[in-house]
Amino acid sequence: MRQFPLEMHHLAPGRVVEWRLRSTAAEGAATATAPLPVPAARSGSDGPRRSEGVGRRASFNQDKHFTVAEESRGADDPVASWLAVTFEIDGPLDEEALSRALLGLVGRHEVLRCEFRRLAGELACEPLAADELALEPVHMATFEEAGALREFLVERFKRSIDTLSWPLFTMGAVLRPESATVYLAFDHIVCDGMSMPIVVREVCTEYEALRRGGHPEQADPPSYLDFAEEQRRRYLSIDVADDRLDYWKSFIARNGEFFPRFPLDLGVEPDRMYPIVNEASTLLDAAEAEVFEKVCHEVDAKPFMGVLGSVAVCLREAGGPGVYRGFMPVSERGRGAWNDAVGWFVNTMPIEFDASPGRDFAQVMASVRAGFGEMIRHIDVPFVRAWELLAPEQFAARSWPYPVNFFSYLDMRKCPGAEHHDTWRPTTHVWSARANGACSWFQRDADGLHMNSIYVDTAAARRTMGDFQEALRATVRGIARSGGFRRPVALTPPRRTRDSGAPVRG
Repeated sequence: MRQFPLEMHHLAPGRVVEWRLRSTAAEGAATATAPLPVPAARSGSDGPRRSEGVGRRASFNQDKHFTVAEESRGADDPVASWLAVTFEIDGPLDEEALSRALLGLVGRHEVLRCEFRRLAGELACEPLAADELALEPVHMATFEEAGALREFLVERFKRSIDTLSWPLFTMGAVLRPESATVYLAFDHIVCDGMSMPIVVREVCTEYEALRRGGHPEQADPPSYLDFAEEQRRRYLSIDVADDRLDYWKSFIARNGEFFPRFPLDLGVEPDRMYPIVNEASTLLDAAEAEVFEKVCHEVDAKPFMGVLGSVAVCLREAGGPGVYRGFMPVSERGRGAWNDAVGWFVNTMPIEFDASPGRDFAQVMASVRAGFGEMIRHIDVPFVRAWELLAPEQFAARSWPYPVNFFSYLDMRKCPGAEHHDTWRPTTHVWSARANGACSWFQRDADGLHMNSIYVDTAAARRTMGDFQEALRATVRGIARSGGFRRPVALTPPRRTRDSGAPVRG
């Protein structure tokens, strides 16, 4: 299971069907009060009518995400993004069984049944009752050519996923005589990357049981809404003097600012957003990845530490600092408590470690291990809350202020349902309308180590990110082959302007 742009997916053509989620309670209310219209839950919403009163409170991640969508919509400058997953079903599709499996998924996870609205300044998430929902199959189109199908799905996800409108996801399938590709695309407000394998496992397991005439029994997982409530209860009242912010404050003191800057030239101007490049490639094949993992273990490091250390060395070789500082998303699912729940269980934390010239692989790994351990000891404070308290002026903006150093790693072999991935063949996809920097995600699966990057579409960024990816591939392959760092493919070091200190390229 790996992540790459939907445009890279080799989807066979076929007939596209979607299952539209609707509220039977809202329809009943509309019929009972006809011809009066059903009032919208919020301005611009086409969601079901809800009773007045305070609903469940959204998480800090959800509140910030929704606020950005509100403000950008009001400024006629929409910020849009989605996460999607696809998987394969062999044999003729049983449409009724799939419909019931999809509805079962929505019923088990409260966050997928939520609509969001402002109440007295707070963002409330009101879940609809599972027995008030139904799915309606809709024939969308039939495609004879794979390229046209991919273009349709990309545009469909862009049009149908809207943070300010219910429902917050779309579900469908591409049907063929002997197979089907199922797709689900979500707004980030209801899920994260680790939710995708949970979705695949639950839908596939229930579909197979229903197709065979069985009665699947899947336990209801804990609700993300409970997690959000507990998080807000613990951290809404903290202030800037709270000692739980000491790790953040010490990082900021050494970094000089809240956000760690991406140290290479991307050719961006301040306060400007750009169209994106979304690309992916394989850094190590399956055999190389196994050796790389073994080399990391020999120096008491985990594979993600080896990749992170390699990133730091490549950035330094390109003219970046010897001390790596960046943001790293970390799961808040804990040790099993929320492993089967769909939601946005991600905290973003700063990490720093020494990757200075002259340090060998074992020394850099020891530094990464120490930096990661220190970060994990302070993971409890939510990123959005730290941002709001420690960088309030930047918190008011709709995006991060400049290109930020960001690293994400997932081992998909350890996620729920991984033992069936050869059969289900799941893939994940992310998309964003615009950006002002670069983000890279790394995935380890049975086929190797992969990289997916989204970055600004400028000539400088294309050159910088192309060189960086080439250098990183050479570095991790060198580790697998020689057991340590070899000098990576050289990136053109940036020169700096005399006035601003900003890196530029000749």
